[in-house]
Amino acid sequence: MDLAAAKAIGAGLAVIGVAGAGVGIGNIFAALVNSIARNPSARDNVFGIGILGFALTEAIAIYALVIAFIILYAI
Repeated sequence: MDLAAAKAIGAGLAVIGVAGAGVGIGNIFAALVNSIARNPSARDNVFGIGILGFALTEAIAIYALVIAFIILYAI
C-alpha cells in the first residue's frame, strides 16, 4: 500500500469523530430548546450548562481535525 493512500485512509478514519461531535451538538441543543420550552423561568440556569456542553463537544471535533491534519501533513 502506498504511503499517501494510508495517510488518506487514516485521516478519513480520524475525521469520523467530527460526525459524532455533530450528533452530540445536535442532541445538546435539542435538549436545551426543549427544556427552555417546558420551563422558561429556568433559562438562566440551563443556558450556561448547554453552552458548556457545546464547548466540550466541539473540542472533541477540533481534536479529531487536528489528528487528521497531523496524519496528513506531519508524518
